[in-house]
Amino acid sequence: MYRPLRILAIGLALFATACGRGNEGALELAIVGDADDPFESGVLLSVAGQHVHAATTEGLVGLDAQGQVIPALADRWIVTEDGQSYIFRLRDGTWPDGSELTGESARTALRRVVRSLAGTSMGYDLSQIDEIRAMAGRVVEIRLKGPMPDFLQLLAQPELGLALNGARNGRGTGPMSLRKVGDVAVLSMLSPEARGLPQVENWQEDVRELRVQGIDAKRAVALFDEGQVDVVLNGRIESLPLVDTGPLSRGTVRLDQAIGLFGLTVRNAHGILGDASGREAISMAIDRAALIAPFNVGGWQPTSRLVGPGLPGDLGTIGERWAGTTIAQRRNMAAARVATWKSLNGGASPEITIALPQGPGGDLLFRGLSGDMAAIGVNLRRAKKGETPDLELVDRVARYANARWFLNQFNCGLKRGFCSSDADARVEEASRSQDPDERASLMAEAEAELTALDAYIPFGPPMRWSLVRAGVDGFAANAWAFHPLPELATITK
Repeated sequence: MYRPLRILAIGLALFATACGRGNEGALELAIVGDADDPFESGVLLSVAGQHVHAATTEGLVGLDAQGQVIPALADRWIVTEDGQSYIFRLRDGTWPDGSELTGESARTALRRVVRSLAGTSMGYDLSQIDEIRAMAGRVVEIRLKGPMPDFLQLLAQPELGLALNGARNGRGTGPMSLRKVGDVAVLSMLSPEARGLPQVENWQEDVRELRVQGIDAKRAVALFDEGQVDVVLNGRIESLPLVDTGPLSRGTVRLDQAIGLFGLTVRNAHGILGDASGREAISMAIDRAALIAPFNVGGWQPTSRLVGPGLPGDLGTIGERWAGTTIAQRRNMAAARVATWKSLNGGASPEITIALPQGPGGDLLFRGLSGDMAAIGVNLRRAKKGETPDLELVDRVARYANARWFLNQFNCGLKRGFCSSDADARVEEASRSQDPDERASLMAEAEAELTALDAYIPFGPPMRWSLVRAGVDGFAANAWAFHPLPELATITK
């Protein structure tokens, strides 16, 4: 009885709010996370921090609502025939302090931000850059070690916004300014002249303020239901059961068909997880489709591959694991390995601890995985607070659609656990190759090296959900689960 009443209440709230608010006043946004997230500084940003930073500090290029690369500080660019040189022509304009936006100042800012990301997974992506040069006037050239078809997508990431002298908040190039009012980040569109652009009359009529809060998912959904919030971003699987994904919610609940990592990583390689055979047994036993079925998400495709299948450049030489076997057959094989382990270790059933996010979605995942493990004779227990788990959920959206992003997430330099120096070497070799088939082959070799370790247990692509009030423009689901705030601030007439 609860769901129909809740749906009716939501519908009434939507009707009342849509009739009363229209396009007037500020747009209220909640981004799931912590209250401090919208005001973050540094290079390791939360989702809210990424959205606010992208709105206040542009890079050479940016992303639109559909996740496509668009001009930002650079109004046009060319790529040389060999794919190794990107030449950007900067727009006419100035930095916020009035100094001229030049190729030299942009080069200095870009070098600074690239250096700041060294040692992060994005830093390994950016290691493809060989040289950044200032050319005549407003021109910047980026030379790569080898072709990288997704380079513009990488360059459009929020962390690569350019700020004069490296300052954060108020020193970037817009297009929005930020002020803090309590726990609310108030974002206002800057006038064209304040951004060093030609003056435009009555520009204020086409934009509105955004009031952004970082809050937990349960409260964000409640505020949306009450009509106090217009948009909720960054909903994750642990909170997905809080929203209705049925047909009556169409147009309100928006699901991003994201690309990325969603599975389990091995944190403690002991017991049954102490060798690759045991780790593979755990992976074999998981019914991935059944695990996600309770979430009522259409179009989600399970995979046993570390690298997302079907990406551009995939040679098809690495397919799904255990092809041609049923889940029952896989569990029989896994159970036999568990039985062998038990006979060699005193006869007791192995126990594995797991760290999953708190929330109803995390509870559903634990219930499904517990059943999978019980089917092969393994006890699964949720890790206690402060306890290092044996397995931990990885839920990460990709920045660009290439095997390189997936493989760099496991680079040994990140010290995230299991890794392969041989896989890292193959990725580095691929970065210098001029031949696309050779690059793809080397990436496949790296994937095979990491797959053999069985240190990551893939489920499929990550899931992200948003709530969007009827009548709100500027939002589009996309593969990066990134929704630019300036487009939400634009009023469509």
